[in-house]
Amino acid sequence: MASVFGALRRRLLTPPVSETTMEVRGFHVKNAEAKKRLEYIGEVFLQGYAYAVEADSPAEAEELLETVPQDMRGFAYEGAGMGAVVYDSLPGHAGRLQGLLAGRGRNHDYMIYVGIGWAMARLPKPLWPDIRATDPLLRWLALDGYGFHQAYFKTDAYVRNPHNQHPFRWSGGHNHYTLNAIDQGIGRALWFVGGTDPDVVTNLIHAYPEHRHGDLYAGAGLACAYAGGVSEDELAHFVEGAGEHRWALAQGSAFATEARVKAGTVIDHTHLAARVVCGTTTEHAAQVCRDTRPQASGATGPFPAYETWRHDIAARLASASLVSKGTDQ
Repeated sequence: MASVFGALRRRLLTPPVSETTMEVRGFHVKNAEAKKRLEYIGEVFLQGYAYAVEADSPAEAEELLETVPQDMRGFAYEGAGMGAVVYDSLPGHAGRLQGLLAGRGRNHDYMIYVGIGWAMARLPKPLWPDIRATDPLLRWLALDGYGFHQAYFKTDAYVRNPHNQHPFRWSGGHNHYTLNAIDQGIGRALWFVGGTDPDVVTNLIHAYPEHRHGDLYAGAGLACAYAGGVSEDELAHFVEGAGEHRWALAQGSAFATEARVKAGTVIDHTHLAARVVCGTTTEHAAQVCRDTRPQASGATGPFPAYETWRHDIAARLASASLVSKGTDQ
């Protein structure tokens, strides 16, 4: 079990649960059920964070994370990703993130990489992890996590003033693309800021400059599929409101579907989102992500392979939908 030092680390480094309540954040409350779900997600995230900073080893952190209910376990691993980076930034501490990804956390790697971005938002830049040592493809999810954190905790600057500029540079490559990846995280946070209300989230997205809508919808698509909190009719309404960005929305949802399939945390809502948002089955949406994943994940052109991957997923889902409609006619 965690040592006295581990308990002290947890007490000193874990943000208070009150930071995740809808009242404190000033987020839209659609209904009591959605509010309860979103706040519970925040609690589980912080629980995972605490496990990562309190445990005496990555293996012990993993044992604790595996006790989290299956449908919420991914959020705990996301929090653990943040906690592992914060742990590794302490003097005399190292190996927590690497150990987490080497164990059962490898099945939650999407979520752990997002958690890295949360830590980047909280730590001084000199304490950031060496992102160049991470997966060249998935490292872009760290910027997704960074964007989510900023929109979630700095909502006035990143959401309520959508025309604000927030320059960003890092050592992960393609700095002209960094704001796109951050916008994907902001879009994911808008699902929380808007309280899972499709109309509110759509209005929030449309308040941003039009050229940002595709990335914002992709992030919101990931959140609506992974976090849930909506009915089938609400999801269909959200898809309709996305208009020309319908397949960016689907791409994000496909990412969420693959993340749950890979981790073995598929829930009923996963099947619903795959059908309504992606226009296909859970298994097929996940397979599209796997089939289109670039073999070479480094820099191969003007955009990172990550963006090529996202584009190919959206195109494959759109093409399958056209074929399906043609068959139905």
